Amino acid sequence: MIKLIDPDHPFYRPLWCRVLIVAVCCAWTGLEFWNGSQAWGTMFLVVASYAFATLILFFKPKPPAAETTAPDGTPPAA
Repeated sequence: MIKLIDPDHPFYRPLWCRVLIVAVCCAWTGLEFWNGSQAWGTMFLVVASYAFATLILFFKPKPPAAETTAPDGTPPAA
């Protein structure tokens, strides 16, 4: 399946960034409907819904990659 938004990317980790993206999509949706563009408004409504679902509702990023350790638990040599 194609991911249009990759929630594991570090750019989407801060909450304010995710909320801002969804808010801009919603504002653009409202602007299109206010100007009478029903088709563009519907398209941006779908985009805003997808962004909300991906970035806020179902957001569960993978934890950041930890340092690799040797089998005996010692840190890697520098």
